[in-house]
Amino acid sequence: MLPYALTIFTGAFLLFQVQPLIGKYILPWFGGGPGVWTTCLLFFQMLLLGGYAYAHLTSTRLSQKRQAIVHLVLLVLSLALLPITPSEYWKSLVGGDPTWRILLLLGGTIGLPYFVLSSTGPLMQQWFSITNPGVSPYRLYALSNVGSLLALLSYPVFFEVKFPRYTQGLLWSAGLVLFVLFCGYCALRVWRQAKTAPAEPAEPAEPAAPAAAPVADMSAPAEPAAVEAAVAGLPVVTPPTSPEHASANAADRLLWLALPAIASILLLATTNKLCQEVAVIPFLWVLPLSLYLLSFIISFDHARWYHRGVFSALLVVAVAFVFQVLPAGNDAPMKLQIIVYNAALFIACMVCHGELYRLKPPPRQLTGYFLFISAGGALGGFLVAIVAPAVFDDYRELQLGYWLLTYAAAVLCFRHRSREIAMGVIVGALALVFVLPWLRSYFDDTEGLSAELLSFLRHRALLIIAGLGVIIASVFNFRQLSVLPDWRPRMAWLVMMFCMTTGIVVVMQWPYGGTTPILASTRNFYGTLKVFDYNHDDEEDRYHLLLHGATTHGLQFMKAERSVLATSYYGESSGIGRALDNLRESPRRVGVVGLGTGSLLVYGRAGDYMRVYEINPAVEKIARTHFTYLQNCPAKVDVVIGDARLVMERELEEKKSQLFDVLALDAFSSDAIPVHLLTREAFEVYLQHLKPNGVIAIHISNRYLNLRPIVEKLADQHGLKVAVVYDDNEPDWWIYATTWVLVSRNETFLAQPAIADVTEAPEKTAQPAPLWTDDYASLYSIMK
Repeated sequence: MLPYALTIFTGAFLLFQVQPLIGKYILPWFGGGPGVWTTCLLFFQMLLLGGYAYAHLTSTRLSQKRQAIVHLVLLVLSLALLPITPSEYWKSLVGGDPTWRILLLLGGTIGLPYFVLSSTGPLMQQWFSITNPGVSPYRLYALSNVGSLLALLSYPVFFEVKFPRYTQGLLWSAGLVLFVLFCGYCALRVWRQAKTAPAEPAEPAEPAAPAAAPVADMSAPAEPAAVEAAVAGLPVVTPPTSPEHASANAADRLLWLALPAIASILLLATTNKLCQEVAVIPFLWVLPLSLYLLSFIISFDHARWYHRGVFSALLVVAVAFVFQVLPAGNDAPMKLQIIVYNAALFIACMVCHGELYRLKPPPRQLTGYFLFISAGGALGGFLVAIVAPAVFDDYRELQLGYWLLTYAAAVLCFRHRSREIAMGVIVGALALVFVLPWLRSYFDDTEGLSAELLSFLRHRALLIIAGLGVIIASVFNFRQLSVLPDWRPRMAWLVMMFCMTTGIVVVMQWPYGGTTPILASTRNFYGTLKVFDYNHDDEEDRYHLLLHGATTHGLQFMKAERSVLATSYYGESSGIGRALDNLRESPRRVGVVGLGTGSLLVYGRAGDYMRVYEINPAVEKIARTHFTYLQNCPAKVDVVIGDARLVMERELEEKKSQLFDVLALDAFSSDAIPVHLLTREAFEVYLQHLKPNGVIAIHISNRYLNLRPIVEKLADQHGLKVAVVYDDNEPDWWIYATTWVLVSRNETFLAQPAIADVTEAPEKTAQPAPLWTDDYASLYSIMK
């Protein structure tokens, strides 16, 4: 067993280790947004499906000798792609949707190695059954789980911290070489076994239930007795006491596909949500993925770990928590969001995977069963990464995923005539009476949150009635359903269709509960954008506001006389306002990272040059269509589409330093500056584009993270002086409270009264902040 154990453990470890590794490596190449990781997950899901299909086809269509030859060839070819560190050729310099470019990059770098690794679990179990007849491969499955979890948990706390990205890539490549040696030895054993087999060997035994889950190789066996019987090629007699253990029908196969698809949707949607609100970092990728994997491991270990009544009640509470936190948006504490979204994800995945386990077919149908599960996971990833951005103009996947799960729970309740699910839902609903007040205590504005809850109840009354209808129908139809030999959804059909239609309407309308007109709404790879028309009946105070996700990206008054006012984060008393107003150079060269509405262009003067870097083409379109800062600026303005750092690097390669007097960093990804714009390597690029006495102005206003010590550490690393300017937004409401950090070698400039008089004193911290680099950026020490 040792060669197979080493192969499966190494393969599972490498399969999970490469996911955050390659995601982190390419993150700064494509804007540093959540869409990069979502696209990576889609790639992993599709390759995993392909790997399992390959294992299934080779084990059923090819002889043992041919299986070994084909796999040995693939193993050798995978080594030809080492090391897996991607070439800089793949860097995206042109704005737009880079989804297909990311998929091509991943396919050209880790495609074949990942494909081979994804087939390891099912293939090794099948080979083990051939070379060790009568021995259960259950321990191999457990070892695979250990390797998978160890890889996920060790990356953010050990490998990411201890090694630079390039070294991580080399270590992983060395691990792949070791895996190829182990796997090649197993292939040779199968080949030798084939030589000693009879002339007409028996048909290969059914694999020991290898499960290809949406983002991982989770080869899960059936119950041990069934596994041993399947391995030995003996018929398995399954007691016909429950319809859940009967041969699968069309409804079962649909659930095999739908349940993992829902779990996959929720995994990607939860990760998206967390990364939008905080930052795109491996920790916020690994945590949801680990919980997802853990739910699969627990559910497929034994039926006793999943109790329908308990998890149905928990699901009701979890969904209520999610829909309570969602409207609060950024007002909800960061730690509360992390806990609520991840706890809800774990409970939801336990329901999906627990019900999948109960739907498992007889051993002879296991390969088809797990192929459906793998296909469902890939389908969920495709819907989130490809379909949702094309169909929706807002992030609706999280709401849609939870609604689909509640509907699936209703289907399962009728399908299996389950009193446990119905009673669990009722108990969960009663528990909300005690739980919701406790949740509100975490918010500062309890009265406002309560008002929002009442508004939700008022506007969603139809959905609530539909939900109650499902519960009532479940309870009162048990007596009738319990005597039916088969499921007859005559009475349930209308209730569930009503629930489905209502749910779709609610999800499509969420969160358009306000009365402010929306002039434009769009979504692409980089996020969602909305333009609101406030006070449209008041000529004096009418203004347009741009919202990116949940973060304001600027506003402008529509009256001509007021349209030239500096607003939002860019008032004259802000750090950037003071820096631009106190520059003695004329004309001035100003660089801006992040266009938004173009608000900073109000500081442009005749003869000035302002160069704006913007990665999202939709932002420029909105700025030119619904705002007039660009058209009215007297300075010469160039808008460059592409990731600012990559474009600046290319300009330096072409010997085109911009020699800015001021470079303003205002590129938000939701509420946080993308991490790759605040690293040591990024600052080295900025300084080469700056005049010797130039100024870098960094906008660090953030609800969740204290970015000040990070910027101060970067400044100290490069021998720069720092002035932190806080503006408390008085007396005008259209000037927001902001914090800007001015960084420069020019001490005389920072000592001017207009800047020095408002500069905050240095903060006293218990321990120094870490230096952020492209290889490592820790958020733990700067969480508020």
